[in-house]
Amino acid sequence: SDLQKHVQRGELLQPLIFVSLVVSSVLLYFKVSLMDPGFVKSEEEVKAGKSEEQSMVISQVASTIKTRRCGYCMVKQPMRAKHCQLCQHCVRRYDHHCPWIENCVGEKNHPLFIVYLSVQLVVLLWGGHVAWSGLYFEQSWDWLQHNILLLVSFLLIVIFTIVVLLLLISHLYLISCNTTTWEFMSHHRISYLRHSELENPFDQGVILNLWRFFC
Repeated sequence: SDLQKHVQRGELLQPLIFVSLVVSSVLLYFKVSLMDPGFVKSEEEVKAGKSEEQSMVISQVASTIKTRRCGYCMVKQPMRAKHCQLCQHCVRRYDHHCPWIENCVGEKNHPLFIVYLSVQLVVLLWGGHVAWSGLYFEQSWDWLQHNILLLVSFLLIVIFTIVVLLLLISHLYLISCNTTTWEFMSHHRISYLRHSELENPFDQGVILNLWRFFC
């Protein structure tokens, strides 16, 4: 493969960058998996953590909509929070529960989750290129025996690349609209969205939405 040729020639910069990206993606994976996604912990924290965007939206929805108490963990849910049955907690700005990281994606870890997906996509694209560069196709049984592992690896990398790319694009689109996966999929069931004067009361324009999310 290309990386092997660089190593044999003593050109270690590209292999080191590739290994650094792989290690970074693994560390990001564990960080996003193990960190607090934004659990709602107590009534006092909910009152103290009322955000500017929540105040803005409250003025645009019916006065009958009030902070609801979660029927599972009995805390008062701030707007955009949802109880996750798998994590057994309410999560602020809940996006979804990701089975790949076995954790919720919420207010605190959502930006890092996007960074993780981006790094992972770079690793997969580069890994796919490395695997492809090592394949020299011949119509013989011996060739298949010696290259089956590399061929299967390449096909798996292609599948994972497509999945990660679609996931990253969908998340960036939702972030640019300042909405979450849960809000996008369950718009008709969420009271503060159903009774809002606007289709998406949180949307403040693409640039400001991205700035607020990442910065």
